[in-house]
Order: sequence, then C-alpha cells, then structure tokens
Amino acid sequence: MSTQNASLDFTATSIKTTTVRNAGFDALRACLTLLVVFHHCAITYGAIGGWYYHEVAPNKSLESVVLVLFCTVNQAFFMGLFFFLAGHYSSRSIDRKGPGRFIADRFLRLGVPLLVYGFLIGPATIALAQTGRGHSFAGTLVSLLRKGTFENGPMWFAQALLIFSIAAALWNIAFSRLVDHKMNRSAPKLIPSNQMLFVAALLTGMAALALRSKWPVGINVWGLQLGYFASYVVLYAAGCCTARSHWIERLPERQIRLWWRVALIALPVLPLVYFMGGYLHALRGRPLAIVYAFWEPFVAWGTILFLASVFQRRFETLVGVWQPLSRRAYAIYIVHPPVLVAVALAWRNVPAAPLLKFVITGSVACALCYLVAGLVLRLPKLASVL
Repeated sequence: MSTQNASLDFTATSIKTTTVRNAGFDALRACLTLLVVFHHCAITYGAIGGWYYHEVAPNKSLESVVLVLFCTVNQAFFMGLFFFLAGHYSSRSIDRKGPGRFIADRFLRLGVPLLVYGFLIGPATIALAQTGRGHSFAGTLVSLLRKGTFENGPMWFAQALLIFSIAAALWNIAFSRLVDHKMNRSAPKLIPSNQMLFVAALLTGMAALALRSKWPVGINVWGLQLGYFASYVVLYAAGCCTARSHWIERLPERQIRLWWRVALIALPVLPLVYFMGGYLHALRGRPLAIVYAFWEPFVAWGTILFLASVFQRRFETLVGVWQPLSRRAYAIYIVHPPVLVAVALAWRNVPAAPLLKFVITGSVACALCYLVAGLVLRLPKLASVL
C-alpha cells in the first residue's frame, strides 16, 4: 500500500470513529455493567468485599473460593476498563465541547446522579439490607436521612471519574496555553509499543504497592479505595492520550495476541501463590501483596486489549436487545444495588447452594434492573442526564 493510500485510510478511519459511536465499545460497557451486578452478587454469597448485604460469609468452602477468584479477576480489569473507555471519550469530548462546557456536562451527568444516590438511593439500600437483620426499613431510613448520611456505594466510580474529568480539562487548558492549538492537532499521536505497555505495567504495580502501604485494600478515603487507584489513573490517562491516534479502535493483531498470552500466563500466578501460602508462611503477608500489585496490571492489559478487539469485531452496529441495553447501562449501574439486595432478600430463607443462588439472583437482578432502567429513562428530565 502506498503512503498516500495509507494516509487516506487513516483519515477515513479518523472521520468514521469521530462521528459515529463505536458499537463495540457500547456493547462492552453494557456487558461490564452486568458484570458489576454479578460481582456484587458474588460478594453477597461468599466472596470477599464490601457490600450492603452478606448472606454467606467468606469461608474455605470450594464455592466461596470460586466466588473469591471470580471477584479477584474482575477487580483486576473491569473498573480499569471503564476508566480507560471514559478517558478515550473524554479527550474527544474536550476537543469538541471545550474544557468549560465539558466540565459542566460532567457535573450534570456524574455529579447529579452521585448526589441522588448518595443522599437517597444509598441510604435506602442500607435500610433495605438491614431488614435482613430484623430492623425496620422505614425506621432505619428515617434515621439515616436525619443524620444526612451520604453513601456513595458503587457511585464511587462517578465520584472518581468527576475528579479525573476535571483534571483532564485543566490539563487541556494548561497545555493549550503552552502550545498553539494547530500544533497540538498536528503533534505525533501516541501509539503505545509493547515496551511502553510493559514499563507501564511495572510502574503501575510499583505505584499500587506504594499506595497500599499507606491505604491497604479495603480502606476507604472519602468513599474511595485508593489502593486500587494506580491502575485507574494510568488507564484513564492512557485512554485520553491514545484517543486521537484511535489506537484502541485499530489494535494491531500481534499486540493483542502477545498481551492476551501474557494475561493468561499471569492469571494463575496469584491463586497459586495464595494457596502455597497455606503451606509456606514466607509467602504470606508482604510477598503476597507484592505479587498482587504486579499481577493486576499484567492481567488487566491483556484482558482489556482482548475484550476491546473482540467486541469491536463482533459489533459493527447494535441490533436487537443490545441497543436498549447499551442505552440503559448507566441507569442499570445506578439502580442495581437496591434491586440486587431486594432479590437476594426475597429468597434468603430458601435453602440452596451459594453458587446456585449467585447465578439465579444475579440473573434476576440484571433482568429487573433492565426493566427499572427502562422506566427511569421514560422520564425526559432523567433521560437527559442519564
């Protein structure tokens, strides 16, 4: 292919990806949202993690171990992938709207739902979960509202993304003052090499280790688990920096294969070290924390590239249920806590294996969230925000 033809191909791709929504990414975000529901459902029935309602405490049973592994692997990549996609679209949105309008839009679409969840939905979910312990829903809710309780719950993501968005907009303002806008447009566009991805994974692991020495996993600071934020910051920044090159939309096949193999090779390392720690005390504590910190980015990079590629190949357009599911994804994310807790409570006294309950409760909750989100989006004012 000649240089001129290659240039024309790149221009055509740029125009297409700038003006048309990426159906693959929309479908991917919808699936990630449903995965969030199942993630919290796993914690309900025996996995480790913070959640409103725990029906089965984590234990050494095979079912609990499976659910813990499920959540651990999810944690390595799924929220980071959300942040990467958010960064990818943030860069384009800032270019299109300008920093001021972009920030105003972020306050509307992230800040308003965060406040509604924090002061209303979150406390209502806490009160609902407390009914499982015999407490009054109305009494608990009134008490929480009177105290002005703010419960961000899963909306910590909106809180963090709002902070990241403001930082990205301010960076854009500062950068545009130093470099002429036209020069910025014609500047080389970042396409990460394998060496760059490797170094980024190492630095992310080091940063995670440093953060967790100050704020261990499970410790919240203003509702945020800062121990996980190394990868979140790196992936959001990567999404912003690679947006103009459309790298994630035109991933080299060899790069995908390489990093997917890396992820698959790395995947069993953490469980192996953890189980060996039951026999070798030297692998417990700090050594396991070090392995965990570096394990996450190497699993995340390959999984993110693989999923981005698969979904883009699979979805050129959204048809059937995929279109409404994609449109409802954000609303599903917001309403899923009370729905999931309610479904779990509805049959808590029914004896059944935790894994079976995990599958049934998660599936029913996803279906109900889909329906509730559809009703919410019928209200024009809410639809304009969500």
